Amino acid sequence: MRGWMRDLSDLALPTECGGCGSPPAVLCARCRALLERAEPRRVRPVPEPPGLPVVHAAAPYAREVRALLLAHKERGALALIGALGAALAGAVRAGLGPEPGRNTAESRAGPVILVPVPSARWAVRRRGHDPVRRMALVAAGRLRRAGVPARVAAVLRQRRPVVDQAGLDARRRRENLAGALEVRAGGAHLLDGGRVVLVDDLITTGASLAEAARALRATAGTRRDRDMPVYRGATREGREEQRTGPRSQRGTSVHGAPEKGPTDIIGRVVRAAVIAAPRDSFE
Repeated sequence: MRGWMRDLSDLALPTECGGCGSPPAVLCARCRALLERAEPRRVRPVPEPPGLPVVHAAAPYAREVRALLLAHKERGALALIGALGAALAGAVRAGLGPEPGRNTAESRAGPVILVPVPSARWAVRRRGHDPVRRMALVAAGRLRRAGVPARVAAVLRQRRPVVDQAGLDARRRRENLAGALEVRAGGAHLLDGGRVVLVDDLITTGASLAEAARALRATAGTRRDRDMPVYRGATREGREEQRTGPRSQRGTSVHGAPEKGPTDIIGRVVRAAVIAAPRDSFE
């Protein structure tokens, strides 16, 4: 009910742009263009946490884009969901490769299954909505309209309470989230036969996406056919090895050996997509 009331108020009452604050539209043309004309690219936080999937982001997390995400998430500006969901769909497509709906090999791989990273239950209650799940639903619709079979499978849940991540450094975020997520009972079968893409609104340290991938890996390890695409690790032999040197040299581990790609226990890949990431994490 609260979500419907917010939607109606956005339509009925004059408002200002959620990105730059200019009246009277909830999203002005300039801020809309920041999302619609974004060119999604791969992003990698430093240090990169073990188990982080290959992540693509639509836009840098700065100024107007940051304001738009916060307006939707924290202030319930639900009229922004269309533009944000479209940006997320673009990041998903970038991670799938060129023309995923027309590529024969990709088509045989099954539909795209968007798995939202769940928010803490207390956060959903406080906000009155689940922003990432909303964006995932819109993104799936955009993908289908573009000819890419897609659906949302909200199969992850928090198995224990976590504290607010704000103010925590990368190490403490990993500790806060370690073992916090699991796949809901009966949820694993919803992932069968598809290309799983974890989705979130934002990546900072990568702790949330790495924990989400771990939860999927744990489920995959219990399935007889072991066909769930999961990511073993961002570093050589799955061990946590901090990269050194300029971004152009990140393909080499600190031991000097070529870094392994994002391969899981059976050679398949789990992907991840977000709307925004810190500017210095873009490749």
